[in-house]
Amino acid sequence: MTTPEPATPAAPTAAATPFAPRRRSLLIGGASTATLAALGATAAATPAAAADGPAVTFDFDNGNFIRDLITTRADGVFPPEGAIGPMDATIFVWLTSTLQISWFDALAPYHPTAVGIHCRIPRRPAAESATNRNKNIAGLHAGYQVAKALFEEREPVMRQALIAVGLNPDDDSEDLTTAVGIGNTAGKAAVAARAHDGMNHLGDIGRRYPSAPYDDYTGYQPVNSPYALTNPSRWQPAMHPHRRRVGGGPGDKGIWVIQRFVTPQARLVKPYTFTDPGQFTLPAPDHTTHTNARAYKRATDEILKASATLTDERKLLAEWFDNKLAGITQAPTAAALAHDLDLDGWAHLFAAVSVARFDDLIAAWHWKVKYDAVRPFTAVRHVYGRGKVTAWAGPGAGTASDVPADEWKSYLPVGDHAEYPSGSTTLCAAEAQAARRYLGDDVLDWTVDFPAGSGQTEPGQVPARDLTLTWPTWSDFNRDCADSRVWGGVHFQTTVDRSLKWGAQFGDRAHDFIQRHITGDAGA
Repeated sequence: MTTPEPATPAAPTAAATPFAPRRRSLLIGGASTATLAALGATAAATPAAAADGPAVTFDFDNGNFIRDLITTRADGVFPPEGAIGPMDATIFVWLTSTLQISWFDALAPYHPTAVGIHCRIPRRPAAESATNRNKNIAGLHAGYQVAKALFEEREPVMRQALIAVGLNPDDDSEDLTTAVGIGNTAGKAAVAARAHDGMNHLGDIGRRYPSAPYDDYTGYQPVNSPYALTNPSRWQPAMHPHRRRVGGGPGDKGIWVIQRFVTPQARLVKPYTFTDPGQFTLPAPDHTTHTNARAYKRATDEILKASATLTDERKLLAEWFDNKLAGITQAPTAAALAHDLDLDGWAHLFAAVSVARFDDLIAAWHWKVKYDAVRPFTAVRHVYGRGKVTAWAGPGAGTASDVPADEWKSYLPVGDHAEYPSGSTTLCAAEAQAARRYLGDDVLDWTVDFPAGSGQTEPGQVPARDLTLTWPTWSDFNRDCADSRVWGGVHFQTTVDRSLKWGAQFGDRAHDFIQRHITGDAGA
């Protein structure tokens, strides 16, 4: 039986949707329905108007909810402060993976062979897959169930979005003969699978009350303190003025904050494609072992050289890839557009890269905790003490030759976890390899325009003029992603070079895993 439609659609017009970095996302933006009305500019049914604004035009039969509603955004090239709520990359990857796997599972019953990852919903008659209508409805409801349970910052926006396109977010049906019921079931199954997977989303592991979502329950303690360096090879918590992340305003004046290792429990989260993260061996960080003074100094000098030779382009690249929502998570959108994928293709590609990022980060955190490696700011102070170094001297100050080493600052905020491996670099490598395997080539074809002054660390100054960054291939994307961590002053060159090679294996594993589910060979 065919799912009841929101309304009878008008004749469709051209459905091409260019990659538009400044359009608003239903997932990440703070959009009102008035703003949302600019989305999905194809002919569509005329849904019931939302309570606080006009209805959104979206073609359920020919449109693509991921492309047309989810992956677009607004407010300039960088997402606005608080667009998804402040969170670490581990939590962001955990959430987005859960969301995107729910899409895969919601569309699987309408595919000729696919089976779900977190649930096995019976296949629907082929007639129900003749258009995208049921897939769009199921995917949007699945995403809403995930947002409602795990992504509370975005739930109001997603709720508003469903209303705006004529769907009822309060329809909690699990009738598997309807697209709404299929979407709700897929979303709830994804939530259930991740509720007690080790990430401690509920904050109830090892404590009775009050809950502390995503709190560490492993007992990690740093060897060094912000005030004393006991072991120059190990991670040292940084101390800095209270502030928001890059792009935010100043914090409370006179208040200083000491870092805490973020989500060390991420290494214990249940992955999709393996059981033991320790099986993915990674050489010890011998380049930052202080007993090898020559290698330690060489790695430190590479950081200072990168700091002293920053260009506007390198500064933007550092910020772009540091913002996981902008520089990493949006790359598959560009690839999907470049390859003109259909809705199933979008869902399958996003599932593959999500699994790759998810499993990669679990294994990366295993080694981060095990090696507990020093960050560059500590190494610079250890090697040069109070001596003068040549480096970037701070916002608006350019490069100076008399920067006190113990006052040196990286261009990016210091990561609140150990340095080795580079999490960002491994994420780029993992998703790139998953995309290559799924798409069958290295083509990315991604271009992003940055207006003058749109930089985050030096707003109004960087870049000095409009600047365009282009990644023709995933290989180009990977190289810039890796090197940007060195330019930003938060990772050593040897670290990112090793991380780039190490992370790719998770893309291969994710591709194979998703292909088994697409072909229906995944087992029970």
